[in-house]
Formats: sequence, C-alpha cells, structure tokens
Amino acid sequence: MKYEILDKVGQEESFTKAAEQLGLTQSAVSHAISSLEKEFGFALIHRGRGGVKLTTEGEMMLVEIRKVLAAQESLAQEAANILGFARGKVRIGVISSISSNWMPTIIQLMEEHYPQIAIELFEGDYYEIAQWIYSGQIDCGFLNEAIDGQYDFMPLVKDRLLCIVPEQHELAKERYVKLDNIANYPFIMISYNGNHDIERLFNEAGVKPNIRFKLYEEMGILSMVSHHLGITILPELVLNKNMTKNLIMLPLQNDSYRTIGLVTKKTSSPATKKFVEVLMKWLDAQQHVIRLT
Repeated sequence: MKYEILDKVGQEESFTKAAEQLGLTQSAVSHAISSLEKEFGFALIHRGRGGVKLTTEGEMMLVEIRKVLAAQESLAQEAANILGFARGKVRIGVISSISSNWMPTIIQLMEEHYPQIAIELFEGDYYEIAQWIYSGQIDCGFLNEAIDGQYDFMPLVKDRLLCIVPEQHELAKERYVKLDNIANYPFIMISYNGNHDIERLFNEAGVKPNIRFKLYEEMGILSMVSHHLGITILPELVLNKNMTKNLIMLPLQNDSYRTIGLVTKKTSSPATKKFVEVLMKWLDAQQHVIRLT
C-alpha cells in the first residue's frame, strides 16, 4: 500500500488529493511516505509552500515502484484470466480528440463485455503521454509515432489535416489549399509538445507560415478564425459541426494526414490486451475512418 500511496502522491502532487482518492486520511498518507523515506534512507518528497514535489531520488524510485505495481497488477490479472475471469485495470493516455470522440463508446463496450476491468484515462499531449509510458504511469497511450524499441506501436488510423478558413475568406471557394498559399495569410498554430504534425508538414514542404498566435485549445483557435484573425490547420478528428459553424474546411493539396496509433508495452497485461481487442473491433466497424494496417 505504501508504494500505491507514493504513486498517487507523485501523480497529484498533493497529500490531500492523494488521501481523498485512496480513501485515507492525510496523516496516513504522510506517515506512509515518512515510512518509505526511513526505509530507503533518503527523502522522496520535497514539502514547500507550493505543495509537494518528488525529489530527484523520489522520481527515480517511483519509476521502479511503478514497475513493481504493474507486475503485481499483471500477476493478479493473469491469475483471474486462468480462472476464466477478465478483471483488473487499464491506464490509458489519450489526446483530447480521442477522449471526446472514441473513448465514450469504447468505455461503454468495455463495461458491457468486461465489467470487471476498470479504465483510467490520463489526458495530455504527445510528449506527456510518452513520458507517462516511460515512467510506468500508464499501460498504453495514443500517439502519432513510435517512441522506443522497447515498446510496440500499432498504427490505427489516418486523420486528415484540414485548412480552416472563415466563410468569407478568399480561400473559401478553393477546392483545395496549397501550403505555400497558406503562408500568405496570418496563421493560428495549435501548440503542443511532442512530434508536431502541422509544424512537420510545413517543414517538409519548406514553407514558413506567418504565425500570428499559438494556442493550445482547438476551440480558442476556431474562435480566432471565425473572427477573421487568421486561418489554421487542424486534424479532422478534433472538429465537429458545432465547432465549425460559419467556417469552411478545405483539404490540402498534398492530401496530408496525421497517424494515430497505440503504444503498448512489449508484454501487455491481460486487461490491456482486452482493451486492445475491443478497440480494434470497434475501429473495424467504423466506415468513416481510414484504417492503417
């Protein structure tokens, strides 16, 4: 239990939040951390006015502790699997477009077919998801590229990149848009860490966009575009009719896509394998997605 407490404190950076999620008192959490520090012989947590942070040693130990917790979870899942029960927990890293478009239905399917498997979602950008995989905080995650030879990467779908302009924009009547044409207008760039699909697109074409703003939220970007403050390029999966009212979505001349795939450990737990099974069956049934095989 002490390992689980350190894991939760590391995630939440708060004794109070960790205690609430684990159903413990704050003093019990503090006592467990102190006990671990005494056991290891060095400080794991730095306590300051801004809250609690893992020390460098604490971060190193947490990586190893998460391996132990993952092994324990996998062992319990394998025993249940042998007995004919599918149970356990799957921790999944998701980008915002996946959490809003795919996960609600997939979670419903998991609850229908495997009610004893709990799903935990961690939403972040590509960089954050990759770091969570490396640290053992999650079991699998949606990314746009392979990250390391010690993990498997399963390409899933091609998600079109579209140019978004106001209805009254001079590009709005075009059948498609050239990247070098986009450079002639103020551009609103989506901002995130990791392999940046849209920056890579411009770099490969040797085109430098006229970036006016960089924003993290798609809704903020589309609002800027609707107010004629610039144009943008976004993946099709993040867009819906409510978001793009009074806006025009145009394909790019070179028919560009981002790849969405799933990164998993080389040896996945039984519960993770069940999640992948449900995910693949659901994707195979979707006629509107461009599958990668």
